[in-house]
Amino acid sequence: MFITLKEIAIREIVQNYVDNDEDGVVGFGGKLNIRPKYQREFVYDDKKRNAVIDTILKGFPLNVMYWVKNEDGTFELLDGQQRTVSFCRYFDNKFSFNEKAFHNLPQDIKEKFLDYKCMIYVCEGTESEKLEWFKIINIAGEKLTDQELRNAMYTGQWLTDAKRHFSKTNCAGYNLGKDYISGECNRQFYLETALDWIRENQNLNSIEKYMSIHQHDTNCNELWLYYLNVINWIQTLFPHVRKEMKGLPWGHFYNKYHENEYDATAMESKIKSLLIDDEVTSKKGIYEYLLSGEEKYLNLRCFTESQRQKAYDKQSGKCPRCLAMNKPTKNKIWKIEEMEADHITPWHLGGKTVDENCQMLCKTCNREKSGH
Repeated sequence: MFITLKEIAIREIVQNYVDNDEDGVVGFGGKLNIRPKYQREFVYDDKKRNAVIDTILKGFPLNVMYWVKNEDGTFELLDGQQRTVSFCRYFDNKFSFNEKAFHNLPQDIKEKFLDYKCMIYVCEGTESEKLEWFKIINIAGEKLTDQELRNAMYTGQWLTDAKRHFSKTNCAGYNLGKDYISGECNRQFYLETALDWIRENQNLNSIEKYMSIHQHDTNCNELWLYYLNVINWIQTLFPHVRKEMKGLPWGHFYNKYHENEYDATAMESKIKSLLIDDEVTSKKGIYEYLLSGEEKYLNLRCFTESQRQKAYDKQSGKCPRCLAMNKPTKNKIWKIEEMEADHITPWHLGGKTVDENCQMLCKTCNREKSGH
């Protein structure tokens, strides 16, 4: 990797600046690709964006930026996209700073802004060297998400098509999955989620493995069709959208349960009753409970220490199940830490977590009663 330090004025960088939003950004007379295919979208908030403009107008130094020189004489912005897009958008009158857009500034301030010199390391090297530098130099900046780093390593037509489906503002993947998936699509969370779902479905041990297999595909049809299957399955089983559904591992649920038969009408009725059941402390767990039948996902309300102590004292430290089954331990006085609180009438039969429904069983009896 050959690196040369250059001072380049903002007026040169903003020359022929064109911002097609998520489809590409160029500048420097059309010779600088400000957002290469492995770069993320613009993510600076107003505070950070304004700090860039304030730094420039005060003549303070911005952190050094990195460009890569290509064989044809063009350049790719390797590091510094957020800062570059900030001052380019200000020059293009896309926002105001201190209630003034660029065109509102006095001419001498405009010239000062345009004459500001950016410190640029211009690098020349192989594709793998560029990507390795990209990973290293972004450690201290606006931290990349894991998927943004993966995108830097597995570029190609497949990734371009995948980002079209999952990474653009108001993309199809977002519009279909926004009620079920958390995170921002332009920070690659939707793409990462879909990839994690399908790699599990195909028994692959990592997202990287799936991306490496498909990097040179001409489209992402397999991923997109799988994603549609997951969303359709969710909407068929749970047509009523609720806030508790957002962020659940729906792809994992699909992979594990989609071949089972369920009654959507019956499940909707159960959801309504479970949502108002005070015994259920994990409302998000309702969905996997209905799919699996396992109560552990509901995180049912536990007896308090006070309730445990009352039951223990009432039983004089003995286990009522040992006594009822005439076990050798029927008269044993257990320590309280050797016992576990148990619902006399189980939750699924209407039992509540109240004093009258609490008994202390030895650990062996409690596991035998619970069936595990």
